[in-house]
Amino acid sequence: MADVRANGIQIEYEIFGNKENPAIVLIAGNGAQLNFWEPDFCEMLAKESLQVIRFDNRDAGLSTKFDGAGIPDMERIYQAAQEGKPIDTAYTLEDMADDVAGLIDALEIKKAHICGASMGGTIAQVFAYRHPSRICSLISIMSSTGNPNNPQISPETLAIVTATPPTGRDAYIDYTLHMWKNIWSEGFPFEEERARRYCEESYDRSYYPQGAVRQNAALVANGDRRQHLSLLTIPTLVIHGTADTLFPVEAGKDTACTIPNAILLLIEGMGHDMPKGTWKSIVEAIASQVNDTQKID
Repeated sequence: MADVRANGIQIEYEIFGNKENPAIVLIAGNGAQLNFWEPDFCEMLAKESLQVIRFDNRDAGLSTKFDGAGIPDMERIYQAAQEGKPIDTAYTLEDMADDVAGLIDALEIKKAHICGASMGGTIAQVFAYRHPSRICSLISIMSSTGNPNNPQISPETLAIVTATPPTGRDAYIDYTLHMWKNIWSEGFPFEEERARRYCEESYDRSYYPQGAVRQNAALVANGDRRQHLSLLTIPTLVIHGTADTLFPVEAGKDTACTIPNAILLLIEGMGHDMPKGTWKSIVEAIASQVNDTQKID
């Protein structure tokens, strides 16, 4: 792995595949590190003649942390969002999209395919309308437009995914495994060994739950993106699971309806995660998107 200075921060990243191939940048979700995009998945994409770039968002992993900003009061932020009041955050989703632009600048890449999952999908969306000359295509996975009329996450599920995890390694791993079991894709068997390995690696690499709270604040403050997304003219692929309990499937359908000419791939039984049983379909859809885009270019 390596790091670069970009957009005023340090960004940790890793590249898979031939650097001469078209680039695809993978953006992780709230609190997740670059290891969310597992090496085997990245290698599958690399075999589709892609240069695959995974990285740590600000406030996660080994990229710059914003300790001095403190931990935001999410109850107050949610209330302000509901009332349409201004929300003051340590940084914005626009800043996080600009980090991606800074990263590809540092890597001397003129344009890239931008792919994000969950909050990473919202960052990818913001990148698309904020840096239209730098994007070949948009891939938005298990994300949303911020449309307040979409079905919302249940209070029970929200409590599970936003609770502060314990600090001890074993307790953290047990807690996180319990969380994953609660939100796992109902159409696929739970992969406990894989999930445990991911939890262990994430804890050992960078246990930093406060960063996830600041990222979540930036997400909530960003609000409804439909007006911007409706003006996009780039090829777009929207991937969503029919069993997603965090962003119900209606959010994926809304995203595809909002972005002109977007292609929607619904994966039966997939929740707010990416079981290995979904990888082949996801990689094939992304490869098709990239190939079609290259023909247009």
